[in-house]
Amino acid sequence: MNSVRQIGAIIWRDLVIEIRAKESLSTMLLFALITLVIFNFGFELRLGNVREVAPGVLWVGFTFAGILGLSRSLSRDQEQGALEGLMLSPAERGTIYLGKMLANLAIMSLMEVVLLPLFVALFNVSLAHPLLAPVTLLGTIGFVATGTLLAAMTVNTRAREVLLPVLLFPLAVPVLIAAVKATGLILDGGGWSEIRGWVQLMAGYDLVALVLAYLTFDVILEQ
Repeated sequence: MNSVRQIGAIIWRDLVIEIRAKESLSTMLLFALITLVIFNFGFELRLGNVREVAPGVLWVGFTFAGILGLSRSLSRDQEQGALEGLMLSPAERGTIYLGKMLANLAIMSLMEVVLLPLFVALFNVSLAHPLLAPVTLLGTIGFVATGTLLAAMTVNTRAREVLLPVLLFPLAVPVLIAAVKATGLILDGGGWSEIRGWVQLMAGYDLVALVLAYLTFDVILEQ
């Protein structure tokens, strides 16, 4: 129960800071929106059916915008000295990781909720499918779980804004491919039988990423 309260305190702190500053979320939304608009007009001029590339464009917008939020979440704490305070607190390192990861997940999920209606308007697709929400959540969890760990790994480097995507995208390839494939099948009217394999891949990736990050965050944070 003490760990749960500590996780809740970290999440609450990060969300309050973001609500007051509106720094990461506004940047993420603007970047993702620009990405969708550029891809929409670019593909519309060259492809007969823009909907065929819509799932990939959607996840490109999610992940590129997510990189900005992940990088800023740890660098802001490092610049303000809050990261050292967390390390000196009685909270376990794994608890700190879960708190930061869940806060990043909440911010990125909020960005996705705002972005999806704009995606519908630009690409003329229907997202009224009950399986789309869990698929999006599973893909986002895997991306954020890996990204939070790597953000902590690169937070003390000078080129962290460049190094983070270089490290993150190769490691997140399995979950991103599965998310794009499952999203495409859903938009094409597919059911559970069509996406089950991809959902299982995402769930397995999420579990492995969370366990490994929880166990290694202590070592990463001390570097």
